Order: sequence, then C-alpha cells, then structure tokens
Amino acid sequence: MVAKKSAKPKADREGKKVRKKTRKETYATYIMKILRQVHPNFGISKKSMLIMNSFVEDTFDRIASEAGRLCKYNKKDTLSAREVQTAVRLVLPGELAKHAVSEGTKAVTKFTGGAK
Repeated sequence: MVAKKSAKPKADREGKKVRKKTRKETYATYIMKILRQVHPNFGISKKSMLIMNSFVEDTFDRIASEAGRLCKYNKKDTLSAREVQTAVRLVLPGELAKHAVSEGTKAVTKFTGGAK
C-alpha cells in the first residue's frame, strides 16, 4: 500500500497561507465572440459585460425552469431537446423565439452528426 502525503497548506515567502483564487464562471468569452461577429471593432465595458452576463444567466434560468416544469407536467424524467424547444417558445417573445429555435435546431443537428 502506498502512503498518502499529508496535505499541508502552501505558504508564501513570509510563511503566510496562500489562498487559492476562487473561480467565477461567466459567459463573458461567449458574449465577446458574438460581439466580434456582429461588430468586429466594438468593445464592451466591464459594467456592461456584468449586465449582459446577468441577462444570459437569467434567460438560461427561465428556460431551464420552464423546461423542467414541462417535464413534470408530462410525467417525464428526461429533459429532451423537445422540452427545451417548447420552453424557448414559451419564454421568448415572437421573432426572437423563432430565431432561437432555428439556431438550437442547427446546433443539435451539428452535434448529433446529422446532414453529412
């Protein structure tokens, strides 16, 4: 049997404990990729990026909650693309829902390897 190393906290030069920086997951990189596609020479401020990140998180949460509710109503245990598509149609308004559904369908087709 191999002996385990004792986990000692790392210390800097003065002997103080070093705290590992906590990671915050954001959609910033994806927002920047879309901004570069739409307006290649535009930038975005930190505050605006925080607002956009909150918007994306909120929209994701609304769609996920609605899709979960649809599964519950239909007595299904699995959340499929169909429930997500219906949730998008219910949560997003008009033309935005149509574009989101078409983009989602395109993404699922690409992922599953359809249309070779």
